[in-house]
Amino acid sequence: MALLKSLSARKNDLSKPENQLAFLSNGIFKEGELPFFKDKIAKTGNYPLKPEKLEILQLNLGYMCNQVCSHCHVDAGPDRKEIMTKETMQQCLEVIKTTKAHTLDLTGGAPEMNPNFRWFVEEASKAGIKDFIVRSNLTIILANKKYHDLPEFFKKYNVHVVSSLPFYKKEKTDKQRGTGVFDKSIKALQMLNAVGYAQPETELKLDLVYNPSGAFLPTNQQALEQDFKTALKEDFNIDFDNLFAITNLPISRFLEFLIASENYEDYMYALVEAYNPAAVESVMCTNTISVSWDGWLYDCDFNQMLELKVDSKVQHISDYNEDLLNNREIRISQHCYGCTAGAGSSCQGTVA
Repeated sequence: MALLKSLSARKNDLSKPENQLAFLSNGIFKEGELPFFKDKIAKTGNYPLKPEKLEILQLNLGYMCNQVCSHCHVDAGPDRKEIMTKETMQQCLEVIKTTKAHTLDLTGGAPEMNPNFRWFVEEASKAGIKDFIVRSNLTIILANKKYHDLPEFFKKYNVHVVSSLPFYKKEKTDKQRGTGVFDKSIKALQMLNAVGYAQPETELKLDLVYNPSGAFLPTNQQALEQDFKTALKEDFNIDFDNLFAITNLPISRFLEFLIASENYEDYMYALVEAYNPAAVESVMCTNTISVSWDGWLYDCDFNQMLELKVDSKVQHISDYNEDLLNNREIRISQHCYGCTAGAGSSCQGTVA
């Protein structure tokens, strides 16, 4: 069963990013049982980690969400009131008009819950972005009548929909995301298919995101994708394009779960032992800039949640300078092992 409130609402110690970072830097790392991430990548010639060509501008439109999922690294939920203002959105639009990035990635929380979401999509669509992503939890489409036409809205602006679905079976999905989530997710996917998403006669892209439900790494992404496609087609006549398998990083509510279930040390050992230097070359922080709801700039959305701002003179969207940002060093900590384990992990799934 999913949590009822966010860490923030419960005033949990882990709601403070500095406490998460302190926890990740002590214990088995401080005692030398496992190497700090900095030392690990130095041994494989990857330190300092530097950005490559910027391809993705990822904007978090707010932490408000209609769900409270047990693994959520954003600690999102209905009680979170952080929302990107129209003024900050306007600053983002000015950057979108000049950036060399080809992909705009809107995330949350549930980005659709931002009151200016549709206005922003309409304005941003005029800027010539080649791939316009909205990360949807699916259930938002059925949460309120005002969201029921989102599939048609997405279609109108050729939005690439990336949707969370922990598993193709009800029990695992509802355990991670809450009772009733699976059935609503299936209905939302059917609604997206009905307007043309993932259909051969259209170019409307619909991808799914899989996160493990427990303290283990995702299995082979290609095999998982085939399992999802077979099950969803046979059981619900649902089509989608790609499956992204994303490793759960040991921060926020997933870190709380690891500690409470006494799986933290085993999970960190698993991540470190699965470290893959080839994955380091393509982690998302090398081609992405993450913008928080209040306009601050981060190397990735995980660093955003830990309040690790970019190591640059430019730290806010209002002062955006791509050339200066391209010369920064990427900020790292032990959570970064999650993106470099096995085949690696990014917002676009495995990387190696």
